[in-house]
Amino acid sequence: MSRPLSNDLRERVVRAVSGGESCRAVAARFGVAVSSVVKWSQRWRSTGSVAPGKMGGHRKRTLEPHRAFIEERIRQTPHLTLHKLKDELAARGVIVSHNAVWMFLRREGLRFKKNAVRP
Repeated sequence: MSRPLSNDLRERVVRAVSGGESCRAVAARFGVAVSSVVKWSQRWRSTGSVAPGKMGGHRKRTLEPHRAFIEERIRQTPHLTLHKLKDELAARGVIVSHNAVWMFLRREGLRFKKNAVRP
């Protein structure tokens, strides 16, 4: 993901639009996209600032609060499948995909083998 353009450039673009130039002309002059000029102008009118919003971030892990339950279920039933565990979580009100369950187990180092005899 690229970095946001500088506030100085944004302010000059908004000043040019406020001065009466068209968005297309300002975009061509400053070498930015027309959509950026429009959005920066809208942001200036609504908030009084051209500063960029927050970029990126981390998603909250849905299964983290249910770690104890998942560990207990794996301990109780070692032959439990991902789909069955997903269904049990759904019964508790946690709706996730089977891939989300798999990624959680993998990330947390929780493993279960259907055949404990085989390595």
